[in-house]
Amino acid sequence: MAKVKLHRCPVTWYKAESHGCWEVQKALEEQGIEFELVKSPVLPRSRRKDVIRLTGQQLVPVIEFADGTGYRAESSEMAARIRAGRLFEGRGETGVSETIGS
Repeated sequence: MAKVKLHRCPVTWYKAESHGCWEVQKALEEQGIEFELVKSPVLPRSRRKDVIRLTGQQLVPVIEFADGTGYRAESSEMAARIRAGRLFEGRGETGVSETIGS
């Protein structure tokens, strides 16, 4: 399985279900998906250059695929897609970033 990058907030110690970044990270870990953790600045959000490049917006979490595309949706949707085994669905077909529900 391809390794991905998880762009998330730097508050890695906060592990509550209500925390979107942790919710997505936990889903990746549960599914055994290898990922590199990339901590994005908290403020100002305009400093999140990689996130903006990948998705056109400033919100995290974002998953960056090996082909350089990004995936962003509401964290609960992202976690559900990961747990359903559909994270890599459609990768490599369009070559464009996917932003859902931002």
